[in-house]
Amino acid sequence: MLTFENIRSHIGGRHSLGTNDPYLISFDLAVGQRHQGIYLIELDGEDGRKSLRVSTPIGPLAGMDPQRCLRFNWEQRVGYLAVSDLEGSPYLHLCENRPYEILTVHELDRLIGELGALGDQLEQAMAVEGDAL
Repeated sequence: MLTFENIRSHIGGRHSLGTNDPYLISFDLAVGQRHQGIYLIELDGEDGRKSLRVSTPIGPLAGMDPQRCLRFNWEQRVGYLAVSDLEGSPYLHLCENRPYEILTVHELDRLIGELGALGDQLEQAMAVEGDAL
């Protein structure tokens, strides 16, 4: 079982941290020639269990079709779309949550790589096609 401090140590040894707060860290993940922002946040469940949320911003919410976003969520096996503010504006994020009791370093690295690559693809598609979702 990992703790947020284990995660911070592991990620900090591999990436330069942009945000390094008590329960939030961020870094840029290299995806080919590009970089994708990754955020890791500790969540407290109602049952007292702790989980880790891994997220990456993919684009502004303005102009998004909510029905297409929900269809995307339905089709995904890893990750879901959510909205969070980024610099004061609603922004679409690709997210995944994992309870600490089943999270391993290998799973964390796999999850970051998978979400980072998919987030980058979605971000590029939105930039080229406008409303890609």
